[in-house]
Amino acid sequence: MNLLISICARGGSKGIPGKNIRLLHNKPLIAFSIESAKAFAAKFQAHIGLSTDDIEIKQVAAKYGLESDYIRPPHLASDQAGKKDTIADLVHFEENKHKQQYEYILDLDITSPLRSLKDLESAFLLLQKDPLAINIFSVNPANRNPYFNMVEKKESGYFGLIKKGEFLTRQAAPQVYDMNASFYFYRRSYFDDPAMTTINDHSLVYIMDHICFDLDHPIDFEFMEYLIANHKTGFAF
Repeated sequence: MNLLISICARGGSKGIPGKNIRLLHNKPLIAFSIESAKAFAAKFQAHIGLSTDDIEIKQVAAKYGLESDYIRPPHLASDQAGKKDTIADLVHFEENKHKQQYEYILDLDITSPLRSLKDLESAFLLLQKDPLAINIFSVNPANRNPYFNMVEKKESGYFGLIKKGEFLTRQAAPQVYDMNASFYFYRRSYFDDPAMTTINDHSLVYIMDHICFDLDHPIDFEFMEYLIANHKTGFAF
């Protein structure tokens, strides 16, 4: 099976400088995704590609077994660069390098590391079983519900529920989910359509049955460190 695993790590993080290689439980954050990638690649004979513009990130990745001769071009290393274009450039590079076209691309987000091999395998199977599906991404059940307790400003200037529904309790409202940014599987055709977006008319979701969240702020590292150190993630690190 022709499958590429992409790990994208831009060097210029403003919110948390150096977050992709910041230590979490005595290990660089990127190492968690490299380990996930290597485990999945071993089972599905996949290639792993690293997209970064940062020499230090490349050196850290190499220490954990991921070496790369690809360098992300400057126009894809800015705050304005889209993830789709970034992955697509890596895909084209790896396809030219290996003289093949991939059927699927798995993107692992470094800043959301709480994923298991079972998660990846189960999600991949769901995508493969639905020939009309373009992609699948990981989610968790949302703590808030737009039908019941989320509001937005209306044209009148007053506030109302984001979605309308006749529900007396949140439990009665339709189930909604938070994208947790941990992983995304794509069919190769996703990258051939410039208008295709991550959330589209043929998207599937994989619902995680464990905690998973994105490390966006410095305090998030403290939360994650506490969970890992106290064995509250459900994972063995």
